[in-house]
Amino acid sequence: MKLKIKQNILMEQLNYVIRGISSKNLIPILNCIKFELNNDGLYLMSTDNEISIKTFIDKKDIEEVEELGDVVVSGKYIYDIVRKLPNEIINIEEVVDSKLLIYTNNSSFNLNCNKVNEFPNLEIEKQKNPILLDKCVFKNIINQTSFATSTQESRPVLTGINFKIQGSILECTATDSYRLAKKTIKLDQEVNDINIIIPTKNLIELTRMIKDNDEKLEIHIFNNKIIFVFDNIIMLSRLINGTYPDTSKLIPTDFSLSIVSDFNHFYDSIDRASLLTNEADKNTIKLNSTGNKVIISSNIPEIGNVEETLDVEKDSEEDIKIAFSSKYMLDALKSFDSEKIKLLFNGEVKPIIVKNPDSDDLIQLILPIRTY
Repeated sequence: MKLKIKQNILMEQLNYVIRGISSKNLIPILNCIKFELNNDGLYLMSTDNEISIKTFIDKKDIEEVEELGDVVVSGKYIYDIVRKLPNEIINIEEVVDSKLLIYTNNSSFNLNCNKVNEFPNLEIEKQKNPILLDKCVFKNIINQTSFATSTQESRPVLTGINFKIQGSILECTATDSYRLAKKTIKLDQEVNDINIIIPTKNLIELTRMIKDNDEKLEIHIFNNKIIFVFDNIIMLSRLINGTYPDTSKLIPTDFSLSIVSDFNHFYDSIDRASLLTNEADKNTIKLNSTGNKVIISSNIPEIGNVEETLDVEKDSEEDIKIAFSSKYMLDALKSFDSEKIKLLFNGEVKPIIVKNPDSDDLIQLILPIRTY
């Protein structure tokens, strides 16, 4: 393999493919990047067996191709070398004794190569009719749900986001059993019923790679994996085995009290009240409604207390006293982009539902904390 390429062009693709390498991996070949130069251009590949990433640089974007071939080298070192080289043409050449020579006018590096045949087969395939989704819509789905997934490996299914499709309706649900986020959208196509769990950490990595442009994201779903195709990038993620809990019965349809507040005023009040909470006490704050006023309060006995008063709209004469985690409420509120926010209650021990008063496409659920 022998080529010349501009540093910025190669670096852009290395920024993507380096995400397929895990620093925790003890298998040396899984810490490597595969370079494959053929008549079409240069492919870069990485995998840690949980995710795989394949990117492509078209031949027209390569300065010169002298010899085709493929090599496998340490991902960390090739990434750091190219990152620190100046933005000029880089020469990359495989030389004798399984070495890769990387050089410019003033710099020269030799890297040992690994055996190409030891690099895993990425098993990247495509379906004839993938699901097509606007990239911005997909990023919003992940941003509005991912924070509610569990970080506890003791329940693996809760560490992922449940993607459920029936007809043209896509429901994405995340929960850690203390809170729940659910986003619903209508697809532009009818799809066979799907019910899968995708690891949240892989989806977050994916959103970091997606640029906001008009191109669609292709989604190819298989029994044990999902493949995303966009721009010149392919990302494969393993699916989580198991059955996601049926969360449909957790969200009530009838409520005894509805409170609507100005979004910014409510968010700022929760944010300020959270200053006098601590993790040991589950970041607890209290909400107490009296007429069309809501009082939000919190305290740390040895430090002090805070009290915030808000004007709100209510749909009944009933009042509520309820406590909840300020962290969970702030996380939920950040997922909305609206001028007002609606909170729905069924007493002090039943879940709190948070939503946009004008839309049901995003629902956040928070379990209360018993203090009253």
